Amino acid sequence: MERQNLAGYIDHTILKPEATGEDIVRLCREAAEFGFAAVCINPLFVPLAAGWLAGTKVKVCTVIGFPLGANATGTKVYEAGLALAQGAREIDMVARIGTIKEGNYEAVGRDIEEVVAAVRGIDPAAAVKVIIETGLLTDEEKVWACRTAEAAGARFVKTSTGFSAGGASVSDIILMRKSVSPAIGVKASGGIRTAAQAIELIRAGATRIGTSSGVTIMNELP
Repeated sequence: MERQNLAGYIDHTILKPEATGEDIVRLCREAAEFGFAAVCINPLFVPLAAGWLAGTKVKVCTVIGFPLGANATGTKVYEAGLALAQGAREIDMVARIGTIKEGNYEAVGRDIEEVVAAVRGIDPAAAVKVIIETGLLTDEEKVWACRTAEAAGARFVKTSTGFSAGGASVSDIILMRKSVSPAIGVKASGGIRTAAQAIELIRAGATRIGTSSGVTIMNELP
């Protein structure tokens, strides 16, 4: 895979709690230089990133209900709306993982639907990606979580936060890709540190790669 093609898959990410404004500026500069799809950052830094990336094709993505997904739905809706007002154009929300484990997919769907509705009401072009935390789910739960997210209007399903058990795996990407329609993207995230890993996940069906090693990955390619 050519460097330019791979760059378009990458969400260049810093979500660690000790990240500083200087780290975010560096992230944005790298994203613009390499032509990454987006930067993925904590909500605090959305205005800073939006300012630095104005005039580029790099989108600002932020996380909602992160990293546990256990916030009240109203809190997630407010977070998403504020993030969009400050310049975010992609929202990675964490699903209600415990509710998935309970098998209450109706409640999981309502949680996602309300966030999606709020986002579309502000910016119909903005994408909601739903993190299902695959490392905590059975295969059956993964399938139902993906189908529930699509039915609720999500534009992507995403493997993990990077803050829990496991990360992106080829087997999970294959399963998630089969569980949703071709209209829905699949984002692999968690533990992706090499170009070989990224390319393998893309070949398995991933349409986005969330990684904090974007520069390292790009520099591995000729």
